[in-house]
Amino acid sequence: MSSTSNDGQRRLARICVLVSGNGSNLQAILDATAPGKPLAELARVTLVVSNRASAYGLERARNAGVPTRVHQLKPYRDRGVAEPRQQFDRDLADLVLANSGGPSQDDATATTPGAPDLVVLAGWMHILSPAFLDQFPNRVINLHPALPGEFDGVNSIGRAFDAYKAGQLTRTGVMVHCVVPEVDRGAPILLEAVPIHAEDTLETLEARMHTVEHRLLVQAIAKYLREIPLVN
Repeated sequence: MSSTSNDGQRRLARICVLVSGNGSNLQAILDATAPGKPLAELARVTLVVSNRASAYGLERARNAGVPTRVHQLKPYRDRGVAEPRQQFDRDLADLVLANSGGPSQDDATATTPGAPDLVVLAGWMHILSPAFLDQFPNRVINLHPALPGEFDGVNSIGRAFDAYKAGQLTRTGVMVHCVVPEVDRGAPILLEAVPIHAEDTLETLEARMHTVEHRLLVQAIAKYLREIPLVN
């Protein structure tokens, strides 16, 4: 059963977003939580984490008043930590669990304790292991610019465009899926085919794909949040 407030209203879901770069998909989520927008009555972004200190997505979050954290893999390798990626993921899970309650009322730069109801990978360029995923069962979703079983992993749009030029396909697509240890193999929540036109360049295809990504990610978050119970 979904959590409700004392007046019987369903509380807003807490979303933690993981980013590695520009954060345009994060911006789409932030915009969608504004009054009158699709996620306004469903959720709020309470924490943004990046594995890159220079990621512009962190600035987008700060501009929206959302607390941020940086969690980098390099220090684990530099310290000679045994199984650095596993320890990185365990510590990332702890960080997310401890800081997703939302902004502190006493300190705008701090967060209050709280587990997220949903973790969204929005351009997160790091494969997450069970050390992280097991802490959030069925609550981690990812945006991937390809259809199921096609162009898993990085540079999906470029590889799809090369396949088009080789006469192997006439379209690519976007999906939002549940995250499992196998890269881009989780069950799709929503997906949409994106045509490739004869006049396309890689740049025009990327622009069309990004437009679909921003819309589909918001739609998938809304669909998913309506179907899952909220953590107390």
